[in-house]
Amino acid sequence: MKTRIVRIGNSQGVRIPRPLIEQAGLVGDVEMTVQNGTLIIRSIAKPREGWAMAFQKMARMGDDALILEDSPALTSWDEDEWEW
Repeated sequence: MKTRIVRIGNSQGVRIPRPLIEQAGLVGDVEMTVQNGTLIIRSIAKPREGWAMAFQKMARMGDDALILEDSPALTSWDEDEWEW
């Protein structure tokens, strides 16, 4: 797909057609870099990216066990009024 570099104030820019934006999955802020004379535009890393792998690693190492010894003491409301 061809496009043209246009003047935007004191800068220059490129209009990116919607189909390309959607195909690349670009939303919000993006990161631009140049590699070997090629301009690369990619989405910035998503929040919580990599959490699934970190949790899997924790499970393999046994670091995902529930610790109850340090839980706070129950209050009278917890003991008398709480119902499931």
